[in-house]
Amino acid sequence: MKAAALQMVSGTDVPHNLATAQALLQEAARQGAELAVLPEYFCLMGQRDSDKLTWAEQPGHGPMQQMLSQAAREGQMWVVGGTIPMATEVPHKVANTTLVFNPAGEPVARYDKIHLFRFNNGHERYDEAAVLVAGQSPVSFQLESRNGQRLTVGLSVCYDLRFPELYRLLAADLLLVPAAFTYTTGQAHWDVLLRARAIENQAFVLASAQGGLHNNGRQTWGHSMVIDPWGRILAQQAEGKGIVMTELDMSVLEHARTRLPALQHRVF
Repeated sequence: MKAAALQMVSGTDVPHNLATAQALLQEAARQGAELAVLPEYFCLMGQRDSDKLTWAEQPGHGPMQQMLSQAAREGQMWVVGGTIPMATEVPHKVANTTLVFNPAGEPVARYDKIHLFRFNNGHERYDEAAVLVAGQSPVSFQLESRNGQRLTVGLSVCYDLRFPELYRLLAADLLLVPAAFTYTTGQAHWDVLLRARAIENQAFVLASAQGGLHNNGRQTWGHSMVIDPWGRILAQQAEGKGIVMTELDMSVLEHARTRLPALQHRVF
């Protein structure tokens, strides 16, 4: 099954970001992708965190969800909408939400980011809890490929990557990590964390990232990649807009889990 990690350098103009995402999804479909995954906040990298409040959508309504559904239906592929801001009942706060659409354009899974990023090194300061409501539940879904294979796909977002217990609970064949890692933390930890999650869970990992200098002044690390269950990087792109496409060979998954059955040896 061909899978695509879509890398973007989203800005403050939501319609422009949506048009860019749609074009990448269309190109991924033309290249034969059965699954395409957009990065975290593909729709908006605002001047302020509070900009997300303006664009928050209700379930089933809004231009972001409409674009994702249409792209899935027209491309006859599974589309994972990185994250978009979804309205909550908490005043002045939204959820950072991943939505999954099947090839019929139907929404089949929703995951709200559980772990909220906070970082302050004296020069950069982030506190997602100021405008986000944390999710409560791990989410996975069943993907049936065109050749009839079924995969359990686990959902996570960015900072979740630092919490391995989440991925154990997902018990997935393919782990998705849409992200907007900062340049500072990404340079230090991105690839080693992704490879660790692949190795310890004996699963494919597909990470779709924001990658470059955004017009709000923020710089993200990029390096979207696909990793196999043995921890090998199959494909990646360092910076800029693009498509990281690779074939997910399920025999590689089976071989890794058979020759070193670590998942069967778990005690805790």
